[in-house]
Amino acid sequence: MLNQKYLNLGVRRSDIRELFEYAKALKAEIGEENVFDFSLGNPSIAPPNSVNESIKSMVDSVNATTLHGYTSAQGDFNVRKAISDSIKQKFDFFMPTDNIYMTCGAAASLTITLCALCQAGDTVLGFKPYFPEYAVFTQTSGATFIPVDGDKGLDIDLVNFEKSINKSVKAVIINSPNNPSGKIYSLEKLNALAQILCNKSKELGHPIYLISDEPYREISYGKEVPFIPAIYDNTIVCYSFSKSLSLPGERIGYIAVSPKAYDSQNVYYAIMGAGRALGYVCAPSLFQRVIANNLFAVAAVELYQKNRDALCDGLKKLGYTFINPDGAFYLLLKAPDGNGKNLSDLAKKHNIIMPSGESFGAPEYVRISYCVSYDTIINSMPAFKTLLEEYK
Repeated sequence: MLNQKYLNLGVRRSDIRELFEYAKALKAEIGEENVFDFSLGNPSIAPPNSVNESIKSMVDSVNATTLHGYTSAQGDFNVRKAISDSIKQKFDFFMPTDNIYMTCGAAASLTITLCALCQAGDTVLGFKPYFPEYAVFTQTSGATFIPVDGDKGLDIDLVNFEKSINKSVKAVIINSPNNPSGKIYSLEKLNALAQILCNKSKELGHPIYLISDEPYREISYGKEVPFIPAIYDNTIVCYSFSKSLSLPGERIGYIAVSPKAYDSQNVYYAIMGAGRALGYVCAPSLFQRVIANNLFAVAAVELYQKNRDALCDGLKKLGYTFINPDGAFYLLLKAPDGNGKNLSDLAKKHNIIMPSGESFGAPEYVRISYCVSYDTIINSMPAFKTLLEEYK
């Protein structure tokens, strides 16, 4: 017999991926320019020039056997040292080189960290709205993922959060800037959250770890993104370069265990062990070295901001209601009838592809991923107008 859990995951892709495949087929049928595909967070902006320059330079100058060979299981020492140095320079926070573990992107970072921390019977909390795969990654560890309701503006509700913490809670996942809302959680809110976690850890007699999922850290439109390890000691950062450097297909990121975390050395050993057990040892060696040369480079965030502004202006003029994004490249659009699934399904008739917010814990909304071309946003407005008129 096959493993039924994994068979089910393979038979039915995520809602986002199902829509992405639907959009691909539709583009092949009626032409790409006639489909307004807002399904997937796939960056439309090219990586910074320095990324391609680094690749060319290494291919031309570094011994091929070395360049494409194995690094240490946790990642090349010099790469991890460069990341440590960059964290110190950016945030004035010391993250030891030997607390950093190179990974195959954010998904690997999260899965490894959850497996290192959790086991059957444990609970992991997240905040609505949330990335749906958190539940899948958590299940891999044997734990259960439970999302906590947010407030009316889809920000963290501290009262609901505190009520949700019981003895089984081992970890909490936080994502800021947030996918799917684009919200950046304020320093005030994060300080209050940290105090709750400190109090509950003492009350329950065990540490509650905060897992900071950070693929969108650099994509902010003027609002500060607080550095969470400086706010709460028991923090583990799961970082990806997929969005900041527009490298989603290269699958490169890292885990950083705060040296202030409880039992941090053993936490790091458990992360190494989980990486080994899951087969995530030696992240892609070429791209380890590439990102080490580009730790202060960022894709052209101003182009995402241009997209955001055009999208928000256009939807507002048409009469839609939405959550205004502070960062990332997602917008939650409220369904006129309060049912995001209905809006997602009806939008297909107008060749607008956007997933329902149901799987994100925001069923009244759909998610628009605006990391598309500027022309796609502008050209989609007549279709959005017709869509809203159909509701009325």
